[in-house]
Amino acid sequence: MIGILVVIALSWVLLYVLERKNILALGILPVLKRIKQFLFGFLITCVLCICVEILESILRSSEWFLNKSISGVTILNMFFWDLRSVIFEELIFRGALLYILIKRIGPSKAILISAVSFGIYHWFSYGIIGNILPMIVVLMGTGLMGYAWALAFHKTNSIAMPVGLHLGWNFTFNTVFSKGPLGDGIFLLKSEILLPDWFSLIGLLIVPLIVLLIVKYTLPNSEIEVVKIS
Repeated sequence: MIGILVVIALSWVLLYVLERKNILALGILPVLKRIKQFLFGFLITCVLCICVEILESILRSSEWFLNKSISGVTILNMFFWDLRSVIFEELIFRGALLYILIKRIGPSKAILISAVSFGIYHWFSYGIIGNILPMIVVLMGTGLMGYAWALAFHKTNSIAMPVGLHLGWNFTFNTVFSKGPLGDGIFLLKSEILLPDWFSLIGLLIVPLIVLLIVKYTLPNSEIEVVKIS
């Protein structure tokens, strides 16, 4: 939580010093509109994650079963862990820096920089530095997803939908289907059949591509004014 407060404070300083804006420039208002955008994003990635997990269970000829030992408190704790991590990353990659870059160098370059940075960041968070092939795949997959989320920020003039898109996937993946670093969540999969390596490409590449297409063709264009520096 302290890390989030620090990032918010630094974002506020950057926005004021460089753009004479406050933290509301990240599209917090109007609240009702932002809630709708958040929920729309959350629903998109939640449904996509469910589809991937159902496909996995079919390929493994197995079924998901409810974790009867999990409590409501544990679910809430897992949800808030996901939420904190998502907000922290979004403030860094789809926050003040992206807003400033869009204003200064235009959306195309700014979104690309945000996407590549997000992909490189996952080299470190996944601990794959030095493994060339995984680095390429992760850069492509997380970079493509980061591009979709940055485009959503630009098109909506708000961080709300990127947070929803990010949280929808992370919460469903980590907490609902017990796939993340948090341990057993709501559902567990019992199977001894291993999936082929290509299956991981569905979550890494195909899902981000679908999200990008949805964002690109369902959201109206942004009206943020670009002030290029000569």
